[in-house]
Amino acid sequence: MFQKAVVSSRGGQLDERCIDLITAEKRAIIRESGALELYPRVESADRVGGLDALKTWLEQRQLAFAEEAREYGLDAPRGVALIGIPGTGKSLCAKVAAGMWKLPLLRLDMGAVFGGLVGASEKNIREAMQIAEVIAPCVLWVDEIEKAFAGSTGDSGTSSRVLATFLTWMQEKRAPVFVFATANSIERLPPEFLRKGRFNEVFFLDLPTGQEREQILQVHLERKGITMIRRRFDLSKIARATEGFVGAELEAVVNDAMFPAFMDGKREIETADLVAAAGDMVPLAKSHRERIAQLRELVLSGQARNASRGTVNEEVKVEQVRGERRLDIG
Repeated sequence: MFQKAVVSSRGGQLDERCIDLITAEKRAIIRESGALELYPRVESADRVGGLDALKTWLEQRQLAFAEEAREYGLDAPRGVALIGIPGTGKSLCAKVAAGMWKLPLLRLDMGAVFGGLVGASEKNIREAMQIAEVIAPCVLWVDEIEKAFAGSTGDSGTSSRVLATFLTWMQEKRAPVFVFATANSIERLPPEFLRKGRFNEVFFLDLPTGQEREQILQVHLERKGITMIRRRFDLSKIARATEGFVGAELEAVVNDAMFPAFMDGKREIETADLVAAAGDMVPLAKSHRERIAQLRELVLSGQARNASRGTVNEEVKVEQVRGERRLDIG
């Protein structure tokens, strides 16, 4: 693609006019792969409420793919794994990383990787990784990776072979492809997947703390065009009413609160509307108590870092009760 850009440029030198040509060429390469998708929209860090430890980690590596970093002796980051229950913002963080680093964001569709013909799946994953290396530097986002690599007794070992191919590539790749993997659970992932050397870090996205819920609520209210939020709303009261809520549920609270206000003469929403909307919802955390306790064990055992400041959510405690784990919220 660079040779084509040089030939098309004036004087045989790369200039700003070659950027559109190179970008178009990259898009064409990605379209030829059925397993890769180029995400045109990325996000900024201010779209994420809380998760300060993760955001700091990403900010510190903002220039890690630049020539100055290589001259300094820094190795390009290899990747991170984000683990947490649905709705905690794992996918959003992948988009934020690409936006923060100003890199292309590729999404690897594992469903498209697994072909029907014998040997097709292994071929598909190799081609996808080769294309990612051509596009590099880039962020390669693999969403809900545990669903792809959980294995199956009826696939003649295809999942295992694809996993082995992917893990070997992650271990040995030299191209600056940053792998951003997300997972909702760990029991379906093989132990070797999270081994050091493949990922720079494994982060656990806990339930948001009270302060983080205030930040998340403010983000979603601002997205609705609402201003002077701290003056108009009692965010601490709303945060107390939303204990155990994840980011996606807090977004739903804001949306649900606007309906009665709209029907009531299109008035501005108030704290009472948000509290009432929260009272009508049952947080996902109640049905995922055991999973959250299991995931938090990764932090307590040193296998993962908490994406938020501190070690555990002050409102959610893991207790040992009669030999069984129990998650108490509140």
